[in-house]
Amino acid sequence: MRLLVTRVDSSSVLQVQKDQVVPVYIINVLLSDLIQLCCMVVEVSLQPLNSDLFFFVYYFGVVAGVGFMVCVALERYLVVAWPLWYRFRRTLGVSLAVSAVVWTLPLLYILPVHFQADFVVSETILAVVFLLPYPLLLFFLGGTLRALYTSISVPAAEKRRIVAVLVLVVLIYTLIFLPSAIWSLAEDARSNNTFSDLSFTIIKFSPLADLFLYVFLKQGGLGDKLLAFVCCTMERNGISRSA
Repeated sequence: MRLLVTRVDSSSVLQVQKDQVVPVYIINVLLSDLIQLCCMVVEVSLQPLNSDLFFFVYYFGVVAGVGFMVCVALERYLVVAWPLWYRFRRTLGVSLAVSAVVWTLPLLYILPVHFQADFVVSETILAVVFLLPYPLLLFFLGGTLRALYTSISVPAAEKRRIVAVLVLVVLIYTLIFLPSAIWSLAEDARSNNTFSDLSFTIIKFSPLADLFLYVFLKQGGLGDKLLAFVCCTMERNGISRSA
């Protein structure tokens, strides 16, 4: 019975991926990246002028991009861990509704800054916005690895492709957004000029990192080569346990 359920779930994973709907979350990630890039260009060209407006719009794109990265990871997790539920519940309308909610989340940070809230309060809000998704991303990655480990019908190449996307999302988040969260929370970090410059510079590379994520989603070959060892390790562990 367990083998039958596993085969049904695995076939559902492949079926979901074959008739996948429009990649709404990826499109929104790219839109948030476009907002960030446009704001960076305008801010540099209008450096002598008041650029508060472009600061607000820029961080609007940054926070929205964070939200949609979580949506991408959640979608991959549901495809593997809950394929039957995802296959019958996923609709374009649901994706659009979730996207609309995500686009409103940046207002939690933008509005307090706009109305000149206390600096510590506004930075704490930004840190919370950056930190909250991190345990979710780790949970999605761990849950996906466990689901793939018990799956026997999902092709190895497809396993590596799914793992590649989630590992890349966690890696991007760790390298790009966590330094800014630390800067917002730790006064010592804010007083360190080197760390301040580093955190503000790294976050500018978010659109470039998302481009790599898009490549992994569209072409699994690169992810297969870079992250094949993950699934190989899982297979070796399974062999050793069975032995």
